[in-house]
Amino acid sequence: MEEEVEEQVIKIEKKYNLPEGFVYVDDVIPTAELDIRYVTDYNFVGEKIDGYHAPFAILTTSAAKALKKASDRLQQDGYHIKIYDAYRPQKAVNHFLRWESSKDDSMKEVFYPSMEKEVLFQNGYISKKSRHSRGSTVDLTIVDENGSEIDMGSPFDMLDTISNYDTDKITKSQHENREYLRTIMEEAGFDSIRTEWWHFQLKDEPYKDTYFDFDVE
Repeated sequence: MEEEVEEQVIKIEKKYNLPEGFVYVDDVIPTAELDIRYVTDYNFVGEKIDGYHAPFAILTTSAAKALKKASDRLQQDGYHIKIYDAYRPQKAVNHFLRWESSKDDSMKEVFYPSMEKEVLFQNGYISKKSRHSRGSTVDLTIVDENGSEIDMGSPFDMLDTISNYDTDKITKSQHENREYLRTIMEEAGFDSIRTEWWHFQLKDEPYKDTYFDFDVE
């Protein structure tokens, strides 16, 4: 008789020790799917990033409320949001900078196949300060009712021109999917950037000059 092994699921509890004005996104948007890449080793660095201790998405209250407007609009079409990153501690950005100056190229084929590592900093993919650290920027995509990602033509954190809005490397349908997401996010109060289809920052962010460093936990 085969012994049945019961799978144990370890639930990570939120600490609720956030600075005033910050919230956990899924407390505001329960339907949001979280795929926080920097708490794992599946990212362009190839290891868990400093400051990420739990797979939670944290934003300023104003950004989370604006994101809920976008989420509600997407749900009208049968979609919901999937978040890859939100608030990012400054220590995580410092981790990126250390990696950028190292010789580690183990994730090049996956995340930056057509660029040399030193060019990532020059092209603005990595910088000494990140908008994410101000708490009102989010990286996300759309998933359907089955949890399948809508085809955007390139994956999250593909550091390549194929992730640009004006790329000629993707299909018309993929362009339309990007524009659909961008339109909804802009109507909800976010700005996009030219080089990363997944990146959106709140227009009226509350902490424009403050770069936070509390951990994601």
